[in-house]
Formats: sequence, C-alpha cells, structure tokens
Amino acid sequence: MHHTSSSLKKKIHMAFNIISNSMSSFIVFLLVFLFYSSNEIFVRSWDTIPKSDADLIEVALNLEYLEAEFFLYGAEGYGLDVVNPNLTEGGPSPIGGKIADLSPLIKDIIFQFGLQEVGHLRAIKSTVRGFSRPLLNISSAIFGQIITYVIPYVGLNGYVGANPLLQSATAKASGQDAIIRGLLYERRDEIVIPYKVSVTEFTNRISNLRNKLGREGIKDEGLVVPKELGAEGEVTGNILSANDYSLSYPRTPKEILRIVYGTGDEHVPGGFYPLGANGTIAKSYLERN
Repeated sequence: MHHTSSSLKKKIHMAFNIISNSMSSFIVFLLVFLFYSSNEIFVRSWDTIPKSDADLIEVALNLEYLEAEFFLYGAEGYGLDVVNPNLTEGGPSPIGGKIADLSPLIKDIIFQFGLQEVGHLRAIKSTVRGFSRPLLNISSAIFGQIITYVIPYVGLNGYVGANPLLQSATAKASGQDAIIRGLLYERRDEIVIPYKVSVTEFTNRISNLRNKLGREGIKDEGLVVPKELGAEGEVTGNILSANDYSLSYPRTPKEILRIVYGTGDEHVPGGFYPLGANGTIAKSYLERN
C-alpha cells in the first residue's frame, strides 16, 4: 500500500543525502524523531484492548528498542550493542545506524534521551518477559522512503493505560516529545535547505502522512494549526499535539504498526521493521498475512 506521493518521497530522500550543514542536519534529525514518537496506545474501553496487558506492553517494547537505537546512534554513533548488550538478548544489530551532525547541546540532549530509553527497556523487561531486539532499519535510505514524516510520539502512545508500572516511562516519553517539538517550534519559520520547505510545513506533512498510514482519522497535528484547532480556539501555535480537550490522541496497536511499518497495513512489515515487530499482537497480524 502506497500513501506517499512520489514528489514528497523525492524531497524526503534528498533530506538525508544532500544535507551539508549542521543546522539542516539538526532540523531533519528532529523531524525524523517526530515520525515515530507520540503514538500512545490509550485505553478508553476494556472492549477495545487486548485481554492481556502484557501483550500491550510488548508493543511498547518494540518501540523502545527503536527509540533507544535511534537516539544512541544519532548522538554517539553506536547503540545497545555497546551501551547495554544484555538488553538485546542476541537480537540482530540495526541496519544503517550513523552518528548525526548535531550541535553539542542537541547531542547532549539526544544522548540523554537514548539513556532514558535504556531505562525504559529495563523497566519493561522487569515487568514482562519480552523478547530479543527485532531487526531495525534506521538507515538514511529508509528515512528517504518513509520519512515523509518522523520517533517518542509513537512510543508515547504505546504506554498510556497499559500498566501502572510504566506510567513514569510515559511521562518521560511525553517530555521528550515536548522538548523536540519545542526546539522545532522555535525554528518553525526556517527553510530546510535545499527543499524550500519550512519546518512548519515539514511537520504538517509528517502529521498528514501519519494520519494516512494510521487510517483512523486525525490523530496528529503539526506545529501550527488553524486557530479554531488550537488550544481553546485561541492560538495557532501547537507545541503539543492534542485533541479538543488538550489530551493526547489515542492510537491502537495496529495503528502504530501501520505507521512504523510505513505500509499503512499492520499485516505488511517494512519501514523501521523490515521483518516486522515482535510480540504476540504484532506476530498475530503477520501470521494473517
């Protein structure tokens, strides 16, 4: 299933091959982060969630592996195999991880995020048995293909309501998302070279793609929205993407898989997870394919 336009794919592909200055690299790195961040698995009704909380937490575990590797590689050029190899449980090393061209301040922030994700992994594995690290593709090539959008928003949505022991991890992920969106909002009018597209427009396109892939209506918004969609209908700034009540948008496990696979189909792996995600829920969809 293909939801992205060819012209947009070309622009995003260029973003990871042509960027030659640190500011553009910094902005694009933050935009990538937005794609898979902030997608909470939010429990509204016991009729709409899996029977076992453990199954739900396993979905979040997949996302934590992705976030940990993305942040660690981006900041330092290495991942869990160096920082905490025991957490990988022998799972394959990520494809294409590279250090990003970041300022000292942003590098420090991103490295802190990476270490926080290591803590999240330890927390989850102390709660459920879990599984080994799935094969992850964090190469520039995959960004060029599916980052018509961008990583804590998907992870964040993977926790809410799943288990009280993970609520602190939810708060951390929410904080990461807020920091990244805040940094981008400060630069919202800057043009990302060489595309002649502003940071605001990039975030709008990211949100549009995520909504298309999720296939469940509007559950994501860019940094600037029409005033009527802003907080209490009073502002156009949208540092935190939220609904009419300024609460986080919910996403089900299958919506999240559609997004991180980049296929719009929970049964068809791809994107960040070329062989699919691990765990009971993800595997059940793959088996039906």
